[in-house]
Amino acid sequence: MTRAAWMMMPLSALVLAGCDMAPKYVRPQTPVAPAFPTGEAYAPASAEPAGLPWTALIGDTRLKTVIERALANNRDLRVALANVQSARAQYKVERAAQLPTITGDAAASFSRQNDNRQNSYSADVGFSAFEIDLFGRVKNLTRSALESYLATQEGMRSTRITLIAETANAYATMAADQELLALSRQTLASAERSLKLTQTLNTSGLAGKLDVHQAETTVEQARSDIEANVTQVAQDRNALELLVGAPVEDALLPQSLDSLLQSTAKVPAGLSSDVLLQRPDVLQAEHQLKAANADIGAARAAMFPKISLTTAIGVASSALSSLFSDGGFAWSAAPSASMPIFGGAARGNLDYSKAQRDLYVAQYEKAIQTAFQEVSDGLARAGTIDRQQAAQQALVTANQRYYALADQRYRAGIDTFLNSLTSQRSLYSAQQSAIATQLAAVQNRILLYRVIGADQ
Repeated sequence: MTRAAWMMMPLSALVLAGCDMAPKYVRPQTPVAPAFPTGEAYAPASAEPAGLPWTALIGDTRLKTVIERALANNRDLRVALANVQSARAQYKVERAAQLPTITGDAAASFSRQNDNRQNSYSADVGFSAFEIDLFGRVKNLTRSALESYLATQEGMRSTRITLIAETANAYATMAADQELLALSRQTLASAERSLKLTQTLNTSGLAGKLDVHQAETTVEQARSDIEANVTQVAQDRNALELLVGAPVEDALLPQSLDSLLQSTAKVPAGLSSDVLLQRPDVLQAEHQLKAANADIGAARAAMFPKISLTTAIGVASSALSSLFSDGGFAWSAAPSASMPIFGGAARGNLDYSKAQRDLYVAQYEKAIQTAFQEVSDGLARAGTIDRQQAAQQALVTANQRYYALADQRYRAGIDTFLNSLTSQRSLYSAQQSAIATQLAAVQNRILLYRVIGADQ
């Protein structure tokens, strides 16, 4: 064999390695309606592009700073990044198997028997056990590793979006609990004034002990609520700092729930549910499906002969000075082939690969269905929350008027303390519900950002 022929062998192998036994990938049909639901609970569909970058969603500068710190320090995001780097390394390993690994060797030996001295020198270059991928086994293993790597990338993107949403939610929850704490303190101050008045009236014989004890229940309930809310605010801060991965100073804590609501944008969902196909967890499921599809090709190829080639070209001489002369040239080639004859491992591996492909098809379809349900739920809440907020605020206003009038009538001796107490409790409950509704409005906007998953 001439040197030119030897040099053409790897090229011939690469040309032959064109067979692909993997089934052609076809994206499964989307198992959801082509558009999001409509009806009484939903606002009219928006023609704007679906989704928002988080920097457009969040307008509060304090919250932006907190989220940026979370993106820099959160440990879950670091774990996701490490998984991406690991998958990338695995892909590089599989990809390297598609090309020959060229090695160089040099050796020398010296021997002497009596006065007869023998020396030998050699140097060669070549590749060993390079698989000629006639049936696409190595190519499909590489493709599977690539799709797994891309899946981990989408997984990290999903983790990033979830982290942003969870941090914003934790921040809004803390703002709401701070307002509940302030409300309970205001209620305690009002209840203590009522109790003091009732005790004075009781001393004067104008009110009974029953009124005093009823007033005491409101005071003690407000005190209990204060302690519960103090605890909750502290726990909210702990949760926020866990997400951020570092302490959050007082200057970055929320000012008010209303300012958060005003500075958080409404997220459009678009006209078509096809936007869900670009959601990170859906893309992750599709890459996993593609990897499983490639695994079928690798398993099919494993049922055919595996052809390997080991070659070397080099020189050998008994004198180092003449090592690279023409007379010292030598080459070798050692092709080999193997295939299973008995045993069901290859067939079992193929059946397993097909079953895994069916599993990932189901997971992909379930990911789309889950995404559709999450967006639909978010849109149903978005379509009604403004009306609920307006009704809740009207309820607070009505209760404030009711309490003011009932308190005046009690102080004037026209009505019993029970009516004043009842109106005070109704007002307290309505104010708590108003804070909860406002929090739900903020969280709904954050939810739509997360479930649409179109952050850039």
